[in-house]
Amino acid sequence: MRTFIAINLDPEIKKALSLLIEELDKGHKNIKWVRHEGMHLTFKFLGEIGREKVPEIENVLKMVSKKYDSFSMKFKGTGSFPSGMKNPRVLWVRIEDEETLTALQSQLEEELEKLGFPRERRKFHAHLTLGRVKSLFDIKETLSLLEKYRDRNFGEMKVEKISFIQSTLKPTGAEYSILSEFELK
Repeated sequence: MRTFIAINLDPEIKKALSLLIEELDKGHKNIKWVRHEGMHLTFKFLGEIGREKVPEIENVLKMVSKKYDSFSMKFKGTGSFPSGMKNPRVLWVRIEDEETLTALQSQLEEELEKLGFPRERRKFHAHLTLGRVKSLFDIKETLSLLEKYRDRNFGEMKVEKISFIQSTLKPTGAEYSILSEFELK
């Protein structure tokens, strides 16, 4: 089973970001946009795991979630990876730096490493992916609009739980199902 750990987004945030994607999408097929139901903030992609690993991972999530209070997450500004608009591969909305978010992600990395999941080599940059660029052909207008929103506020939500999610790949795209959720204290 293919799994990851994430924060699911409130419906209001998903709606605001879906409207942004509608505006950015100029009908070309050179960007694969994230679907409304697939919007979440990924903490850690675990990949393929056996069912026997599920209880171990859930124990880590239970232990870590008890150490953190709920917190606010603010969605503000747009950008791309790599940064700059010359050769983007990922288009995103920034999540303003929140100490609890960064600490929670770091602790999850540390604890999951003990279970054999390698640490992410790249530094954690809190963001929500809007789309993945397949080709730079004919996306100039989209990139121009993305730049226009680099300081725009897209909303705020209270994070009260983290989710352990299964991702099933289908021809129509990934389908997500929540395996378990863990309340923050």
